[in-house]
Amino acid sequence: MEIREMRAFVAVVEEGSLSAAARRLHVSQSALSQTVQTLERQLGVQLLLRSHTGARPTDAGKVLLQEARELIGHHDRIVAAVSGLPAATGSLRIGVPLELPADLLPTALTELSTVHQDLRVEVRHSSSVVQLAALQAGELDVALVRDRPTDPRFDAVLAVEESMGVILATARSEEIAEATGVRLHRLAGLAWIGFARSDTPAWYDQVAATLRSHGVAVADQPADEDRPVTPEVKLAAVGTGRAFAFASPGWARPLPEGMVWHPLIGDPIVRRTWAVWSATSRQRELAALIAALDVAMR
Repeated sequence: MEIREMRAFVAVVEEGSLSAAARRLHVSQSALSQTVQTLERQLGVQLLLRSHTGARPTDAGKVLLQEARELIGHHDRIVAAVSGLPAATGSLRIGVPLELPADLLPTALTELSTVHQDLRVEVRHSSSVVQLAALQAGELDVALVRDRPTDPRFDAVLAVEESMGVILATARSEEIAEATGVRLHRLAGLAWIGFARSDTPAWYDQVAATLRSHGVAVADQPADEDRPVTPEVKLAAVGTGRAFAFASPGWARPLPEGMVWHPLIGDPIVRRTWAVWSATSRQRELAALIAALDVAMR
């Protein structure tokens, strides 16, 4: 049994229902139900009596409730005594880029909420450059960015790697795609609908250099056109059959009719997202979030 499972069970009993406990823990009701079922399988007993009015503990559940509360309290006292970290701040400000994998942050926050149940999370969408400036100014606690900073004032951990694929008009796809995907050099002659270099310069330069090394021309961005490219603009350009765009396999947006996504053969372009935070931070919730993201990459 794990502490997070104990916290989940205590929350269900205290709230009197799975739905109320799920709201308190910021997790889905189905995920919470699976946690309780896992506990019941581990212990070989029924812990909750479920009905249309809610959930209440069985005799075995009452025993577990008492022991779990003592165990959680003891666990938290150990953490506080050994780590010497300051008291929880109760909030976490997270910067995220566009096109972050849909399940990355919710999964990590679900893990975090089992330990810090009253945590308030604020999510801000912005470019990597803007996020790092906000982090340096103390306006963010953690930034999820595409360029790993070299500044020693920051620490970083790899949060996710994505092998990029390509979106093409169906007619163009039929001309250049193979059974296993598209070779990068076959995109020569098409325009790359990318992103603003000012958003994440190192990642932009890496993609541009890889394209050029495969014979795909990349036009320099005029300063007045170096601005975010919306998904609508990207797909409209691809739909003409004269352009292509990159997207990860888990890109959540359904493609319009007449377009198709293919993997790139050999994975020549891999997008990495880094979790970055101040090297001097001692925020307990931040440490738990970083640990959850780090585990996801193993």
